Amino acid sequence: MQKGERAVRILPVEDDMELCRLMGFWLEEKGYLADICQDSQEAFYYLGMQAYNVVILDRMLPGMDGIQILQRMRQKGMATPVIMVTALGTIEDRIGGLDAGADDYLVKPFAPEELFARIRALERRPVRMEFERQVVCGDVTMNLSSRVLWKEDKKVELSKKEMDLLEFLIRNKGQILTRELLLNRVWGLDSAVEEGNLDNYIYFLRRRLKQVGSSVTIKTVRSVGYSLEEQPEQ
Repeated sequence: MQKGERAVRILPVEDDMELCRLMGFWLEEKGYLADICQDSQEAFYYLGMQAYNVVILDRMLPGMDGIQILQRMRQKGMATPVIMVTALGTIEDRIGGLDAGADDYLVKPFAPEELFARIRALERRPVRMEFERQVVCGDVTMNLSSRVLWKEDKKVELSKKEMDLLEFLIRNKGQILTRELLLNRVWGLDSAVEEGNLDNYIYFLRRRLKQVGSSVTIKTVRSVGYSLEEQPEQ
C-alpha cells in the first residue's frame, strides 16, 4: 500500500499458528491491518465485530472446516471476498472451494508476493452483485432492487441507507450487533459519519416497520448496540 491510501483490513484464518502469525507479519509489513485467528469460533467472533476487505481462509481447519465457514458466511449475507488457502491442489479441490463461494484459491506453499498480488486483484474488483434480490424476516419482506418493504398489502419505500441497515440487521437477526460494527458495515470503514446518524436511522426503520404493521422489532442493547428480533403475532 502507498502512503495516503485507505487502510485495508484482512482476516487470515489458519490453524497452523506459525503460518498464521507469519501471514499477519507479512500483511502488516505491507501496510495492511490484520487480525489473525485459528478456528471457526474465532473467525465468526472477528467477523461479527469488524468489517473486513478480504478473508484469507484455510480449507483444513479443526471443527468447522473452511468450506463450511465460507458457506455460513454467504448464508449470512457476508459478501466479503475470500481467498481459500490449502495444501489440496487438485482441480476438484479448487472447484469445490470456488463453488462454495471463494473468490480465489491459493495453494501452499506460497510466496508473500503472490498473496499480495491476489489481494490487490480482489481490491480492484467491483462490489459483487447479490443474487438474492429479497430478504424475509418474520412477517415482512424487503425487495433489494426496488427498496420496498411490505407486509401483506401494506408497503413502504426505503432510502438506500435504510435498506442497507435493515438488510444487515435481518441477515443477523437475533444477534447483538455493536454500534461500531453497524457503522463500519453500513457506512464503511473510512466514513466520518457521526454515531448519532445510526440512532436516527434506527428510529426511521422502527417507524417503517410500524407503518406496515410488522411485529418485527429492533431492540436497543444499552451501551452496546442493537438487535433485530421476530415477535410472535398476537
